[in-house]
Amino acid sequence: MNKYRPQRNYGCRIHDQYSYFGMRAIVLENDLVRISLLLDKGTEIYEFVYKPLDLDLMWLTANGVQNPNEYLSTSADPIAAFIDYYPGGWQEVFPNGGPTSAYLGAQFGQHGEVAHMPWDYEIVEDSEQRISVRFIVRTKKVPFRLSKVLSLSKGSATLSIEEELTNLSGEPLHYMWGQHLVFGKPFLDEQCRIEMPDRVEILTEAPDAAAVPGGRVERASAKYAWPYATGISSGDNVDLSALPPVGTPTDIVYLTNFPPCAWYRVSNPTLGAAVKVEWDADKLPYLWYWQEFGATKGYPWYGRHYNIGLEPFSSYPTHGLEAAIRNGSAAAIGPFETQSFRMAVTPGKSE
Repeated sequence: MNKYRPQRNYGCRIHDQYSYFGMRAIVLENDLVRISLLLDKGTEIYEFVYKPLDLDLMWLTANGVQNPNEYLSTSADPIAAFIDYYPGGWQEVFPNGGPTSAYLGAQFGQHGEVAHMPWDYEIVEDSEQRISVRFIVRTKKVPFRLSKVLSLSKGSATLSIEEELTNLSGEPLHYMWGQHLVFGKPFLDEQCRIEMPDRVEILTEAPDAAAVPGGRVERASAKYAWPYATGISSGDNVDLSALPPVGTPTDIVYLTNFPPCAWYRVSNPTLGAAVKVEWDADKLPYLWYWQEFGATKGYPWYGRHYNIGLEPFSSYPTHGLEAAIRNGSAAAIGPFETQSFRMAVTPGKSE
């Protein structure tokens, strides 16, 4: 924090003087959006407000935002170490996606390392017309450096993200990298629709994974053409672009075959709101589509939530880095190599 940085209450602005539940927080905003991140918890985005509708796109769990440093989980379970402090919202996931996994002697818990690590930051640009902030972290278990620049421009609702991943060692390495972006109430309801580019495909299971129990989509077939997949209960087509009623079984599928400039759009005609997410498919060629519609009656949701995750990822499935290496989807980076990635999220009014 720079206490002598000029303050501004108009145009684009950066608020880096805040703490939230005892954690360093930073707020980026302009005339159309306000985005709040937790520096001490993985740059977790816990608020993404579209100001013209006073609408927060991010899902907030019943437990809400929590500071992991305030209390210890009562379980040594590596999944609980993430889930017990999970508030919804949007996390950077790296270098492991999904539950516990081992790689080159390192043991990862749920969703890797960086989602719970403190990040450094530096202000790159700070003007009424445009703001940019760089966030930086170095992983502990495997030698990586991850940095990202978040930018807003006056008059635009688009959050632009430019990331760089560097291998700090002389060894070639594998990784999983994802954007754990989850939408929920008040933006999400049964009226919402999801749009995808033409020719997107649905993968219902990994080649080396057992069929997922429960769910609403038949796991036997490897691929379907978006948005329809065969349903478990009736054998009829399930339209995954239309959100189902509360109580519909929980499920997860993986979408792929995106164009180089990948995108999806979620719209809520009742609220007159929409959000478009765009990203580089060459770096994150998969989209995890997590569906929780209130059917999980036990830990951790207890039937309390209606939300979806539409999460760009380098790899699949949700079984960790070991499984991604086995199925050939794990990303690779050479010795001392740097790779880049771009993403943009634009909320607005539905057409």
